[in-house]
Amino acid sequence: MNWKNAAAKLDLRSLAFIDGKTVQADDGSLFDTINPATGNLLTSVAACGQRDADLAVAAARRVFEKGSWSRLAPAERGRRLIRFADLMEKHGDELALLETLDVGKPISDSLSVDVPLTVGCARWYGEAVDKIYDEIAPTKPGAIAMMRREPLGVVAAVVPWNFPLLMAMWKIAPVLAAGNSLILKPAEQSPLSALRIAELAVEAGIPDGVFNVLPGLGPVAGRALGLHHDVDAITFTGSTKVGRYFMEYSGKSNLKRVSLECGGKSPNIILADAPDLDAAATAAAWGIFYNQGEVCNAGSRLVVEESVKDEVLEKVIAVARTIKVGDPLDAETQMGPIVDEGQMSRVIDYIAKGTDEGAKLVTGGKALPGTKGYFVEPTIFDDVTNDMTIAQEEIFGPVLATISARDLGEAVKIGNDSVYGLAAAVWTADIDKAFAAARDLRAGVVWVNCFDHGDISSPFGGFKQSGFGRDKSLHALDKYVDIKTTWINLAR
Repeated sequence: MNWKNAAAKLDLRSLAFIDGKTVQADDGSLFDTINPATGNLLTSVAACGQRDADLAVAAARRVFEKGSWSRLAPAERGRRLIRFADLMEKHGDELALLETLDVGKPISDSLSVDVPLTVGCARWYGEAVDKIYDEIAPTKPGAIAMMRREPLGVVAAVVPWNFPLLMAMWKIAPVLAAGNSLILKPAEQSPLSALRIAELAVEAGIPDGVFNVLPGLGPVAGRALGLHHDVDAITFTGSTKVGRYFMEYSGKSNLKRVSLECGGKSPNIILADAPDLDAAATAAAWGIFYNQGEVCNAGSRLVVEESVKDEVLEKVIAVARTIKVGDPLDAETQMGPIVDEGQMSRVIDYIAKGTDEGAKLVTGGKALPGTKGYFVEPTIFDDVTNDMTIAQEEIFGPVLATISARDLGEAVKIGNDSVYGLAAAVWTADIDKAFAAARDLRAGVVWVNCFDHGDISSPFGGFKQSGFGRDKSLHALDKYVDIKTTWINLAR
């Protein structure tokens, strides 16, 4: 396909989606969404505010109380979610193109990763929802206690810009499978795919008002949902800083349930006895440079046993220098632009800080010359100590900090020396070391002899300031239901 021709013909949605209809923001406000590969305007989108949030919540509450979704048989909800997945698959090229234009990820990744995983997520929850049983307690004779999972009501999902479709679907699918109504607030950098799939949800048979999309600025639309007294739960993926706001909003409003998947500074530990140093080095490179480094669990700290550090680092640098950075609509491109000018400046500032604090820049380090968009070279630092800013703070860009460790014990200590605990990895041929690392690393996911592996059946989420609650797997449903106990006295 000629992706540039396809992009020129694409119909970009720009209105909010509330109660099954496309609507302008109540006050007519707009915000611009920019193509990060060119710096050019894609379109202007409705910038929703408090009045729009009120309308969306009212629609979501009304349909929830009506029961046309919340009391629908689980098997029928599942069939409609599967139909939703089928429609997204049918429109996969369009959705992939929207992702690439909006956030700059290579079209090859949008096609082969983002869209298929999004479709698979919706289909998996559709298939799972009628296979989850309620419980009967082991009571004394003469009584029966039933524990039933009931939907919470109105759930607001606030999602990030790095994987707009996929991160949204990790929320959408279990929220809807459980019988709730949903208000999706996409990031202001990436509203386009969310607005499109809302139409597909209605086409799939999901009733009007069950799936609403409220585009807008975080401090306005996001805050309005966080403080709303008729939103029963907020599920959020994004920075730890913003996650704290949602905790505050809950306390200041109705004590709504909050689940957070926040930042990360994941250690990727390579020991001298790793079974394949080439494979480990390749995984280390792509663990930070995939998706321009804009990945919450990116392996941004490479912790290497000192006896093989130079060898491993040389291999990682070699991989980095082969990565093709460029136009994300080119099928050969492997790394696209940073999402916007502000984020690019932030990444460049961190690179400067790394040099200022004494780290050794061994490759990259600059904005890509001769381009109109927001491109940054794959960047690697050596001689990093774990107290440096680039080792402690989440950069969310293609910047790798390399740290030496004497042995596994020191490597784990370095790995845990962080406010974050989203993910970690260890490479070793010694099963005892592997189990020791998996036990001792304080992270929600620990990979052994791989990086960033998993599927929809395994939960994802963090420890410490990386948040709480789990996306993916059946565990995600726990965030969107309440347990009701009904005690029946049978005694005569």
